Amino acid sequence: MRLLYQFPQWFHRLTPSLHWRGDSERKCVYLTFDDGPIAEITPQILDILDEYGIKATFFWVGENVFRHPEVAKEVVKRGHRIGNHTFNHISGWKNTLRLYTNNIQLTEEIITANLGHDWHSARIFRPPYGRMKISQILKIRKDFRIYLWDIVTHDYNPNYTPDQIVEIVKKLVRNGSIIVFHDSRKAAKNVLVALPLVIQYLQSAGYEFLMLDSNE
Repeated sequence: MRLLYQFPQWFHRLTPSLHWRGDSERKCVYLTFDDGPIAEITPQILDILDEYGIKATFFWVGENVFRHPEVAKEVVKRGHRIGNHTFNHISGWKNTLRLYTNNIQLTEEIITANLGHDWHSARIFRPPYGRMKISQILKIRKDFRIYLWDIVTHDYNPNYTPDQIVEIVKKLVRNGSIIVFHDSRKAAKNVLVALPLVIQYLQSAGYEFLMLDSNE
């Protein structure tokens, strides 16, 4: 089913406070990576991005920044953009407004404490699993631009192969696609193989690679 990988444009219009796609008037894509930084995976992804001269957006889990501060610093040093993905990857559906927003704020504080002046918040947020209550959306959008995705690659799913992931992107990519990968241990087997192939395809098709920000 297509909905496993991409929600249609009419669905986007039902959720105007959430941003599922970037600039649809421009032949561009936005590579994003969730759940890092992870010492065993994130540096390898950075090397792949450097090889192709691409900047991406990383949505960080605060506890991983706390565990891997040097990796976090390297992501910023190489010029990539950082977003908030909660402190410990919690679902908005299972938490109160207060607990959820406090979790997000803690992540901002952890990143600032570990990166200091090297860190400049882009004020962008992606909810884990894409799950948020209406009250949470209304509160968080006052301080952050909330990004979901146009294509989810399922790189974390062991039932998928790198070739299948590449085919998902080839079939569904369009102007402004926000593409979700993961710099996580679960995704390592797929993302490290599929990512270069996806980049090669998108470059050959003439797509420009952009980063997300609060004004996109």
